[in-house]
Amino acid sequence: MTTQYTRWQEFQKTPTSQRNAVLEDLRQKMHQFVISELGPILYDQRISEDELRRQVNEQLQRALAQEGAAISTAERGQLLRDVADDVLGYGPIDRLLKDPTVTEIMVNGPQRVYVERAGKIEVTDVRFVDETHLRRIIDKIVSQVGRRVDESNPLCDARLPDGSRVNVVLHPLAIDGPFLTIRKFAADPFRVEDLVSFGTLSSQTAYFLEACVRGRLNVVVSGGTGTGKTTLLNVLSSFIPSNERVVTIEDAKELQMVQDHVLSMESRPPNIEEKGEVKIRDLVRNALRMRPDRIVVGEVRGAEAVDMLQAMNTGHDGSITTVHSNSPRDTLSRIETMSLMAGMELPIRAIREQMASALDLIVHVSRLRDGTRRVSHITEVMKMEGEIIVMQDIYLFDYGMGIDADGRFLGHLKSTGIRPTFTERLSDQGIKLEPELFAVTPFAERGAGSR
Repeated sequence: MTTQYTRWQEFQKTPTSQRNAVLEDLRQKMHQFVISELGPILYDQRISEDELRRQVNEQLQRALAQEGAAISTAERGQLLRDVADDVLGYGPIDRLLKDPTVTEIMVNGPQRVYVERAGKIEVTDVRFVDETHLRRIIDKIVSQVGRRVDESNPLCDARLPDGSRVNVVLHPLAIDGPFLTIRKFAADPFRVEDLVSFGTLSSQTAYFLEACVRGRLNVVVSGGTGTGKTTLLNVLSSFIPSNERVVTIEDAKELQMVQDHVLSMESRPPNIEEKGEVKIRDLVRNALRMRPDRIVVGEVRGAEAVDMLQAMNTGHDGSITTVHSNSPRDTLSRIETMSLMAGMELPIRAIREQMASALDLIVHVSRLRDGTRRVSHITEVMKMEGEIIVMQDIYLFDYGMGIDADGRFLGHLKSTGIRPTFTERLSDQGIKLEPELFAVTPFAERGAGSR
């Protein structure tokens, strides 16, 4: 007579590849059982997470008992956790999403998963069973925000409920894929005090930037990929007075605004019939009809640059956006190039005059060799002289202070001693910039945002 123990002994002698196939088949059966038993309950917002997890675990125990699988206690526990994560979360990467030390998750196919911690990339022991398992998690993520991704539409940008940014690349574009990249955002948004403690800003420059935002200057946050532009944009946006009407425009919603009067809009890709697309440019134009006090664009990356410049030049002062670039000067070149993409055949000088008139301040963020993210330039955009837009650096990162024993840069932002030309403009609005803000000697410590 064959007992459960005997079946378990026989199963343990099975080759690893066959055992994995059996476990995967069992995993799929249990997954389908829970879905069929609980159905709409899984998406009922009225049920607490603890109660939902309890019900899922009960159904998983039932499914495992019905199958009568001869597996070890360790395999049983791992199977229950894996299926619960698949049903309630995001499978193998669920624990990485919950890890506060992880800032980015990079899935380079089912068997290779990397993360970024403290600015450094490291490999993990996380694995998906196969490509089908990874595709199932990807489909779950993108469907939550009404997006789709398949072989006919293999590129997709999406977001998680907490605002974390998601990018997906499938076959045939992704060799050895699918590729899944998730840039996490803190559940509790960073505040200006956090950036000062991280060394991203100094208290001196934080105080200065708060005055600029409250004084309705047009600000561009620039930097390379992964330098923290969106995080800094969130912090700058927090300085906007709560009594103003703010319209935010993004590809995928990431901004975590603290004000009450905020209208958030998100672009939309074309449907399967290549219809219904709504571009960032369409949203910027529409925002002008919504009586905004401020327009905040998550990122300008195309023809919408010319509409953003026009908005800044037609009474919508205090607008903020981000641009991918390598330096403040490069930021202007990028905006110029993107404006030409609008197809309006504007002369270069006309575009530069628009930029010189619209833009007031460029805040450039860099990711240094030690993995830290620092504001390296705060630069004023002044005026046209001939064919060139004149700029002047108000604050610069001091690389000359060297590095410590751990390879971390010791430098910080320092004033160049130059007072910006918009000082009087802010003064007319009752915002006074004290002379010591621009002193080359260290700024007397004060809490940014204390006013």
